[in-house]
Amino acid sequence: MAGKRFGNSIKTVLLLGIMWAILLGIGYLIAYGTNNSAFLWIFAVIGLASTFYSYWNSDKLAIKAMGAYPLDPGQYPQIVKIVTELSQTAGQPMPRLYIAPTATPNAFATGRNPSHAAVCCTEGILQILNERELRGVLSHELMHVYNRDILTSSIAAAIGGLITSVAQMMFFFGGGRRDEENSGPLGAIGGLLMVFLAPLAATLTQLAISRTREFDADQTGAELSGDPLALASALKKLEAGTTARPLVKNPQTEKVGFMMIANPFRVRGMQQLFSTHPPMDQRIRRLEEMAGY
Repeated sequence: MAGKRFGNSIKTVLLLGIMWAILLGIGYLIAYGTNNSAFLWIFAVIGLASTFYSYWNSDKLAIKAMGAYPLDPGQYPQIVKIVTELSQTAGQPMPRLYIAPTATPNAFATGRNPSHAAVCCTEGILQILNERELRGVLSHELMHVYNRDILTSSIAAAIGGLITSVAQMMFFFGGGRRDEENSGPLGAIGGLLMVFLAPLAATLTQLAISRTREFDADQTGAELSGDPLALASALKKLEAGTTARPLVKNPQTEKVGFMMIANPFRVRGMQQLFSTHPPMDQRIRRLEEMAGY
């Protein structure tokens, strides 16, 4: 299984490389077509600054978006017990614990590093999981922090946002004019394809990174808890629970949805192509294979 985890890491690096290649490609087209790359640098600075702010304050922003409140140890002693044991096993600091007031069963962890981490469970997940399954879920979430997945996601989001912004700038300011003059219709068509297809390719690559990170957290979380089947059982319940009680989709919850262990929104048909989470049956099958099934 260590080999599979290494493969996931290599895949993440390659996917990030693809996103950088797309960004550099459209940046080259702008510089070549306008003889001025200043706008590219302006968008880069703005994009990186906003991403750094989001990354540095990821825990506060996510908790606020869900309207979560600090966990009362007296009311939820099992969560405190589980997270304390898992943190000690991993040799990491104890994260802050929160409860989100929603019936949608889910959980997420966020924070720029283990010393600034927060773990949040919804009220709904506490109603459908037993203690063993909850331990599996919390192991998964803690590993997102330990694996520095918030950093990876922030980098991917930054590059993806820059690609979209630069492509839009090409469309509105005519970044491919020189290509049109020198290459005729084919050059113009190539520029238009870059404008429309580059953001789509960046989005799909970013989603692939997110899915890879979920597989990785499943595996390392199961290793931390020592109970892959507990997480597999929890995922089965979460799939049914989120389908029955999906989270209301709005600008605030969309910022947190990709962090959650199960896709909190109702996904149908072609929407699955743009899902931030891999199919549950694949995740469950991998966990069962870890347990020798």
